[in-house]
Amino acid sequence: MGFNCGIVGLPNVGKSTIFNALTDAGAQAANYPFCTIDPNVGVVPLPDIRLKKIAEIFKPEKVTPTSVEFVDIAGLVEGASKGEGLGNKFLGHIKNVDAIAHIVRCFENPDVVHVHGEVDPVRDVEVINTELILADLQSVTARVEKTVRLAKVGDKKAAVEMAVYEKVQKGLNEGKTARSLQLTAEEQEIIRELFLITMKPVLYVCNVDEAQAAGPPASWGEEVKKVKMLASKEGADAVVICGTVESEIVQMKEDEREAFLKDYGLKESGLDSMAHAGYHLLNLITYFTAGPTEVRAWTILKGTKAPQAAGKIHSDFEKGFIRADVYHYDDLLKYGSEQKVQEAGLMRLEGKEYVVHDGDLMHFRFNV
Repeated sequence: MGFNCGIVGLPNVGKSTIFNALTDAGAQAANYPFCTIDPNVGVVPLPDIRLKKIAEIFKPEKVTPTSVEFVDIAGLVEGASKGEGLGNKFLGHIKNVDAIAHIVRCFENPDVVHVHGEVDPVRDVEVINTELILADLQSVTARVEKTVRLAKVGDKKAAVEMAVYEKVQKGLNEGKTARSLQLTAEEQEIIRELFLITMKPVLYVCNVDEAQAAGPPASWGEEVKKVKMLASKEGADAVVICGTVESEIVQMKEDEREAFLKDYGLKESGLDSMAHAGYHLLNLITYFTAGPTEVRAWTILKGTKAPQAAGKIHSDFEKGFIRADVYHYDDLLKYGSEQKVQEAGLMRLEGKEYVVHDGDLMHFRFNV
């Protein structure tokens, strides 16, 4: 699994349409609030042209990409944290995800009802953020009430934790997200077990109409500009996709898809954009294993050392790690085969301190 991403947004902003397009899972989509009741979950392969090129060289029996899991919950409304609409119990479905994809409506369509009567992306973002903050505040307040009793009887660990919980509680009460509070690594470790939603990195997804999608960035409109400006202020990322266009793309064969994207002037599909933005957001990279049986992509955190990268495959690989044979995708593409890369002296033996790079191909040596 590469990473998992929770999809949030107001009703009728295109959440389920985009989810369907991204996962081709056939989730229900309709023009009325609360169409999505149970969470929809879809796991899709992450597109990576490098995996395809490696497979063309090795011709394996099996090709396994890394993947992303999307979790789509019911549209949230003002007061959701207090039980309005479908209530905040549905927020629990995204407490364990790695990141949040916040779908923001940036298109006008009189046939698709907006819950507030008009399109205003900044207001919509504020409504959702407020509900997520209030939901987190409930979690933190409950933990404060529990921890304060332990701190009063001299529990030193509880006293340290209490200071962190109160700091976060104060920030949430001021309308700030947990991720904006600039917590230290130690403070983040303490707060991590609460799985706060506003602690997670967020990717804003501007859902535009077909006319906007077909034009250059300058034609995307003021709504998109506002979301991008808001994202920039938060230090977040924002991508622009069209749910209806993506719905067409997923039904196409690969050659048709490439021609379609070219006609629209798009370099990549919405899934590609979200995947790449998600990788950047979470500081992730990909390494590969390759052989006649399988070519496979593996997702790791940037800065991961070789033994921990090996542990992604199996814990025994990490425990018994000896060394790794390493070369880079660019060299494989240049020389055309693993053997020629080796003959060129570009295959290296690396030890436990080697930091894996994006695009590395690795053979692990281990002994258990």
